[in-house]
Formats: sequence, C-alpha cells, structure tokens
Amino acid sequence: MKVKVPKTLLTEHVALLERVIPTRSSNPLFTYLGLALTPDALVLFGTNGEVDLEVRLELPTEGEGRFLVPAQPFFQLVKSLPGDQVELGFGAELSLSSGSFSTRLSLAPDEGYPELFFPSLEGPAEPYPLQTLLPVEELLKALSHVRYAASNEEYRAIFRGVQLEFSEGGLRSVASDGYRLALYRLAKPQPFAKKVVVPARSVDEMVRVLKGMGEGEVALALGPGVLGLATSGSQGAAATGKGQLRMAVRLMEGEFPDYERVIPKEFPLKAAFDVEAFREALRRVSVLSDRQNHRVDLLFEERRVLLSAEGDYGKGQEEVPVRLEGLPLAVAYNARYLLEALSPLSGQAVLLLSGPTSPSLVRPGEAAEGYQAVVVPLRV
Repeated sequence: MKVKVPKTLLTEHVALLERVIPTRSSNPLFTYLGLALTPDALVLFGTNGEVDLEVRLELPTEGEGRFLVPAQPFFQLVKSLPGDQVELGFGAELSLSSGSFSTRLSLAPDEGYPELFFPSLEGPAEPYPLQTLLPVEELLKALSHVRYAASNEEYRAIFRGVQLEFSEGGLRSVASDGYRLALYRLAKPQPFAKKVVVPARSVDEMVRVLKGMGEGEVALALGPGVLGLATSGSQGAAATGKGQLRMAVRLMEGEFPDYERVIPKEFPLKAAFDVEAFREALRRVSVLSDRQNHRVDLLFEERRVLLSAEGDYGKGQEEVPVRLEGLPLAVAYNARYLLEALSPLSGQAVLLLSGPTSPSLVRPGEAAEGYQAVVVPLRV
C-alpha cells in the first residue's frame, strides 16, 4: 500500500491538521495523525476532542487501509523534506521518502480512536439534518469580523463563544465580552431557524480553514451539539491533487441573553472619517495612555476630532479631520476596544455617539447592513 504526494500539497494541508492535533492530551490517541488510503485518495484526519478535521487528497493510490502515526514527528519531517515528491508506504511501519531522505515511523492500531462524523456535500444527512450553503468569503467575514469581541475569561461562560443565528432574514454572527459587542449580518435567507454558540478557539480553526479555500461555497451543517463544515476543494492545491476539507466542532450549551437592548437607536452626534487616518492617530496617541484602562479622550468639534491621552510616560494629542452631524461632544474610550472595533473596516467609517457615557456604534461608511460594533465609553 503506497501513495505519492506532491510535497507542496501535503505541506499545505498538514499545516491545518498541525493546529488541531495536540502535542499532549489526556487521551493519547488524540496526539496521533490518522492516515487512510482509499482507491482514489489519501485521507488525513485528526481531533483534539473539540475540533475534528479531515483532508481528502484525490490522488492515485495502491491499496486500502487506515492507520495512525505519531503526529509531531510526522509534521516536522514533512516540513523539512528535500524533494518535490513524497512517497508514503504502509505496512507494519510507515515508510516515508523524499529526494535523498528516507525513514520509517511506527504505526499504531486505530482501535479505540473516536469515530469522526462529518457533513456531506451532497445535502442533509445523519447526524446533520440541517444544512445550508454559504459563500466562503461571507462566512469568513461573519466569523473573523466579530471574533475579537469574544471573552477570554472563564467566568464569562457563554460569552467565550461566537453565536450564529440562522433565520429567514439571513445569518447573523454575534460576539461580546460585556464591554463591547460585534455583529455581522449576511442578508441571505436560511432554510432553518436556529441559534448556536461556537467556542472562540474553534472559530479560530474555522477561520484558518476558510482562509485557504478561496472563492466558492461551503456547506455548513448542524447536528445535535455539533456544527460541521465541508468544502470540495482548497486554493493552492497542486494540479495533481485536490483537497476536500471537512470539519466538525463541538458547540457550547445555551445562547446569548437579549443583546439587542444594548444597541443604541438614537444618536445626537454622527462622525464620519477615513478609517486608516483615524486608526493610525488613535494608535499613536494610545501609546501614552494609562496602562490600566488605555484611556484616550476624544473631543468632537466642528470638522475635527482631537484625540488626547495621558499616562506614566507623558501626554500627547493629535487632530484628525471628520465630518460631523450634531453638537460637539467629549467622550473617552478604551483605545484597544475602539481599535479592535475599527479593525475589520477600510475606507470610510462612521462613529455614532448616543452620549458621553452611553454605548457608541461603529459602522462602515456607506452600508448600514453587514458589520457593526458597539463600544461602551469610559467615564469622562
């Protein structure tokens, strides 16, 4: 039983699995990489108990079988192989050769290895009765644009995840840590109504996989306590093979409390500005901010905003041109929170202020739909 794989193709997909498979685990089998030969493909798979990932490389093969190999030495060897082609041979051991290098790695029986269930690209099926197709680019935005707002604190419980809301009105993603809120709405009607919360760490892995897919659509499927993702191919695969990716992530129990009530509806001041110029000024001034709360004061006046900060290193200020609608207003923010709220934006942005201490809303300059973020000011 053997298969030949272009090194670039193998390296690209092994990198995805390397992020998932742990170096240490209470279940030693989780530290192994799964390798399976089928009549027309080499399949690589692995899990850490929270995220399962499978990569199918369509290649000519000889024989069929399923094996487990110690993941870390395999990953390190693949990245440093000298040749353009990698030959894998399966027997009592795994033989690996490329260019002038060759070695043998011990294989373990797959008895006791957890069964991994992935969604199908052919439509809803057990254990995934609910399925929808989404543009890869839009799903990537829905996850990456809000991920920063998820909490890193254990006591925040459900807020350590990203909530996905499927409905006839579209798909909405939401994240919050109690100090800020990020939302992204994809106005594409969904075939079912459901709310689920994906752990933030699992969202990171989903984003990594989606970034390698390029254009096209991805199947997103829901089952009891699990969300699945499947795609027919990945960008950058060599001409001799195509990678089909399938992923399953465990969901958190529960859903977010009503967050709509913290989103302001009335704004006495609207400030429009160039994102890059404002962001760079905020970044510079924040260097001098207090190290505890990263406070930066913003004074909105006619056709400008004055940013200022003072801390242990001194004080500084910078003026940025803005287009204002409303009365002058002074407000203070945690600079890091405001910078992260602006991070998904480019071109023009709008900051909608509901008051000096009540929540503010960040939006793109033109579209009211899509991304928006709520940032709570510091006390002036």
